[in-house]
Amino acid sequence: MLIEFHIIQNHAPSNLNRDDTGSPKSCIFGGVRRSRISSQCLKRSIRQSQIFKNGTEDLGKSYRTRKLPELVKKELITTGVSEEYALSAALILSGIGKKKKSESGEVITPQIMFFSDKEIQNIVDILREEINSSDSVESFSKMKNDELVKIISKRKIQPITPDMALFGRMITSNAFTRIDASIQVAHAISTHKIESEFDYFTAVDDLAATGGNMEEQGAGMIGDVEFNSACYYKYFSLDTNGFKDNIINNDENLKDKGIEILKKTALAFLEAAVKVTPTGKQNTFAAHQLPEAILVEIKDENIPVSYANAFVKPCRPHGDVDLLEDSIEKFVAYTNLVNRKYALKPKTRLWFTLRDVNERNIINDSTVCETLDDVLNGLGKSIENGSE
Repeated sequence: MLIEFHIIQNHAPSNLNRDDTGSPKSCIFGGVRRSRISSQCLKRSIRQSQIFKNGTEDLGKSYRTRKLPELVKKELITTGVSEEYALSAALILSGIGKKKKSESGEVITPQIMFFSDKEIQNIVDILREEINSSDSVESFSKMKNDELVKIISKRKIQPITPDMALFGRMITSNAFTRIDASIQVAHAISTHKIESEFDYFTAVDDLAATGGNMEEQGAGMIGDVEFNSACYYKYFSLDTNGFKDNIINNDENLKDKGIEILKKTALAFLEAAVKVTPTGKQNTFAAHQLPEAILVEIKDENIPVSYANAFVKPCRPHGDVDLLEDSIEKFVAYTNLVNRKYALKPKTRLWFTLRDVNERNIINDSTVCETLDDVLNGLGKSIENGSE
């Protein structure tokens, strides 16, 4: 089963996702420049959101970090292991992902990695066993990184959290399972041509003029920040079979819980994708706007289809039609065209819009939802029915 999320969302002046020069990210699409929010930015904002965490909190936590050795060291000390042993264990663990342990004294891994909290606890338990069976700190410290990798990999119990099952894990160490992402996330692009603008700002020293010194009057600093205002099309595609394979991960105890975990995760993901905004320059712009339209499609066949080409011809306000209306009308017309021409027949279509529903903004064969809760409930029921 495939679940696809399509979102149209307009933002007031903002700089949600910057490039290396501090400018809003952009791209050329349909021959004109568009505003862009990278898929990495969207994924992180969703994964780190309280909404997603609350929706999946009983399914385990995870961390993307280079500080695995430091986390393990602290946990070992908490459980009564001496600082000498704990530091030695951290140094050995710092070799995960490369051929040998750290010789510089840094207790970090050479690459950033994705770990579940239970995986970290499993490593702590393994190292405690090795420490308890060693004669001294000196003998324990001689353990090679490869030895530890073999011990960890033999356990084969590596609990996977929902975000790891969604976004995948690329890792170079045999100690951990490599996970292929089950969700594809497109870069969000504006439905229209964009022109960047600059905000020139000054910061005035509140106490500069108190002494009457004219040389101290004026701005304490000056600067500028680039921004734009854009209506984005966002697209996400979730392979539910891939997700369930990832989350079960050969754990027999989870085989009967795959659908339940999928439902919780998909609902938390969609709610976060709808309600959470990237944090870039938000203290400056506070561009917190909710989506104007949401389409959820559930398919038996794994044939992902993005409707980004609805906006090859840039949207624009004209007559009494505003930018959002034009974006939605183009999206609806193109979606209906593609599904008719290719005879695509999703099991379920859930359509939600803030606009009054009329023939110009209705997706064919869709269930029109009055509220976001209706969308979430419809998605939950479709996932349950898909397991039958």
